[in-house]
Amino acid sequence: MSTSPAPIARPGPGADPYAWLQARDAPEVLAYLNAENAYLDAQLANEQPLREQLFEEIKGRIRETDLSLPSPWGPWLYYTRTTAGDEYARHYRHQRPADGSLAVSEHGEQLLLDPNALAAGGFLSLGTVSVSPDQQRLAYSLDTAGDEIYRLFVKELASGAVTELPFDDCDGSMTWANDSQTLFFATLDDTQRPFRLHRYRLGEAQPAQVFEEPDGRFFLHCYRSSSERQLVLQLGSKTTSEAWVLDAATPAQPFVCVAPRAEGHEYDVDHGKLDGDWHWFIRSNAPGINFALYQVADDGLPPTRDRWQEQVPHRDQVMLDGVSLNHAAYVLSLREGGLPVIEVHPQASPAYRVQLPDAAYSLYIQDTLEFEGAHMRLRYEALNRPAQVRQLALASGEQAVLKQIPVLGAFDPDAYISQRLWATAADGTQVPISLVRRRDSVGQPVPLYLYGYGAYGSNLDPWFSHARLSLLDRGFAFAIAHVRGGGELGEAWYRAGKQAHKQNTFGDFIACAEHLIAEGITRPAQLVISGGSAGGLLIGAVLNQRPELFAAAIAEVPFVDTLNTMLDPELPLTVTEYDEWGNPQDPAVYKRIKAYAPYENVVAQAYPAMLVVAGYNDSRVQYWEAAKWVARLRANKTDDNLLLLKTELGAGHGGMSGRYQALKDVALEYAFVFKALNLLPG
Repeated sequence: MSTSPAPIARPGPGADPYAWLQARDAPEVLAYLNAENAYLDAQLANEQPLREQLFEEIKGRIRETDLSLPSPWGPWLYYTRTTAGDEYARHYRHQRPADGSLAVSEHGEQLLLDPNALAAGGFLSLGTVSVSPDQQRLAYSLDTAGDEIYRLFVKELASGAVTELPFDDCDGSMTWANDSQTLFFATLDDTQRPFRLHRYRLGEAQPAQVFEEPDGRFFLHCYRSSSERQLVLQLGSKTTSEAWVLDAATPAQPFVCVAPRAEGHEYDVDHGKLDGDWHWFIRSNAPGINFALYQVADDGLPPTRDRWQEQVPHRDQVMLDGVSLNHAAYVLSLREGGLPVIEVHPQASPAYRVQLPDAAYSLYIQDTLEFEGAHMRLRYEALNRPAQVRQLALASGEQAVLKQIPVLGAFDPDAYISQRLWATAADGTQVPISLVRRRDSVGQPVPLYLYGYGAYGSNLDPWFSHARLSLLDRGFAFAIAHVRGGGELGEAWYRAGKQAHKQNTFGDFIACAEHLIAEGITRPAQLVISGGSAGGLLIGAVLNQRPELFAAAIAEVPFVDTLNTMLDPELPLTVTEYDEWGNPQDPAVYKRIKAYAPYENVVAQAYPAMLVVAGYNDSRVQYWEAAKWVARLRANKTDDNLLLLKTELGAGHGGMSGRYQALKDVALEYAFVFKALNLLPG
């Protein structure tokens, strides 16, 4: 059996003993990472047949050759097509049938983009894929390393001619003006923050810089309004925002500020119709943390803050997450009681809420379709229900299921039970848990996979997984801990799990684990936990605090060297993260972060079996966070449990690209779980 790598600690007075692993591309660092990868391969060698079995099993549930639901726009239907054996979906369009149907055929379709040819077997991530307003050109951007730095391209759809735009350090965004000749794009600063907006007219030698954001906390982003008549430049930190607007028909004019930034004021802007007339819509937290909606008649003047008129008031128990616009209605994306809610306000009839069948689910507006159309599309799924694309008739509320993601083979959703449970945290707070398991496993403790995140106000709503069936059908349960720091119960829930309140995130997750054990659903010897990025920080923290609760843990691209990263403002994203974690240059914040940072708090104790995954080109969470953490764990832990580090040397924060590679990664993870729990699944 392979001997585990043992990097030499190089301590000095007050020094970080594993900081040498931060020397990117140094021969000794690459040698160590390769040795860890070889050690993982050796440890899981006996599970290789199981990994292959799981891969084929999961792949067998997925329709490999499939067509996305076509989206109408003008004379065309736009869609993607997947083909068995290909890693990526191809992008197509088809002339819109005269009967108004969504029927397409391979004979009549036009290929717009083939990522399989562009990838040539390597890493590929598509940024923007955007057709010009006159539908004659395609703008797209490519990341071929995983570092989230993109190259920009424009394709003439009539001739197929492709031009690479000669600009470096791009964030991948590309926004068309209405002349179909002008593009706006953003470039990155030294910390990979989108900070400059450029205007480029096709054929010109150089772009014009139209905006630069000097504050390192703020990202900039340009987008087209729902009406397609306006461009919006959004500037935002974690706590404050500012929007500028420009008529999309006059791209050479300057953007105009809507409301100058004020610390703590977050707002965003869109443009649409109200009672048949053009209006601006502004979602703002000025009256309260759960946001309200304002409107301003578009009379040719910018929608400055002094002109805002309240349309939907702030509600203490309802979070206004977003607004989608159509000529016939404005649609609110809400959160209430820990669940997403869609509330429709038609122009000529009373408001209503979309009705759904499950107790815990995921729901969002997938496609607003054409602005002048009568429908929007919703994506709906639950832990035991494959995703459905539902067409919503805005005026009547009538729903029609246009497509359900198929599950090939024997699958009966009624064989699984989906539940919403509530755990009690140490301070008495009720924390929701979403749980799914087979009905025939109820009444006995079973292996359980518990997932968590809890940061940035992100919503971790229940989702269906073809791969997860390979766990459920082998007797596992799967649960999501909706801990504070996420946004599932609104802005207050998020704020209760950030900065000085970060320990609530970890305490909530521990409370969820204890509740699942106390209810007899699982046992510590059967409990696997998992999280990625900021969720990896969660996993690292709870392993230090309560390692005896868990049998195994998976941490993907984990933000575990939290203190050292937040002390280095030269790293990508650090300055922008101060609003989430705090600035440790402040002694009180330093003390607080040091108290929970996973790397800082590794001690001589027994830890569960662990699989840690990093991306060498990751610009969000540097590869060395995982490598240093594993090195310190190896030097300090008192157990003989499996500890594996996998570094994807050709990938970034999102892991390897391609749909089959993603399935192989899941198969490896599940094989690790079965080995760690000493299970021999069939």
